[in-house]
Amino acid sequence: MHPPAIARLNANLDPVSMAEPVTQQEAEAMLRAAFNLFQRWQLDAQQSRRLLGSPSERTFQRWKAGDVATIPHDTTCRLGDLMGIHKALRYLFTDPQRGYDWIRKPSPAFGGYSALDRMLQGAPTDLAAIRAYLDAERASW
Repeated sequence: MHPPAIARLNANLDPVSMAEPVTQQEAEAMLRAAFNLFQRWQLDAQQSRRLLGSPSERTFQRWKAGDVATIPHDTTCRLGDLMGIHKALRYLFTDPQRGYDWIRKPSPAFGGYSALDRMLQGAPTDLAAIRAYLDAERASW
C-alpha cells in the first residue's frame, strides 16, 4: 500500500476526522462563550490566553472585543474542549456556581491540584484530559 492510501485509510478510521468541520461562525460563537466562561471562572487575561493556546496579546484583545478574523484550528479544538468541560459541569452540578468553583478546588484526581492547574499547563491534551475525566464521571450515572 502506498503512503497516501494508508493516510486515507487512517483518516477514514479516525472518528475525529469524520466529524463535520467547525465553521468560522461556530468557532466565533464558542469564543464568545469562552470569554463568558472565563469571567465565571474568574480567570485573568494571562490564564485566559493560556487556555486559548497563547495567542498574542494583540490577537487576544481583538478577539475579546469581537474582532475575529480567523481562529486557528488548535484554538478551535481547545474551544470545543472548554465547551465540553462547561457542559459536563452543568450536568454534574445542579447549582451552576458549584461547577464554576469546582475548577479551582484541589482534587485527588489531579494529584491534589485543581482542574484549572492542569488546564493551565498549556498543552491541548491538558484540556482534553479534564474533559475526559468529567465525561467519565458523568458516564458512571
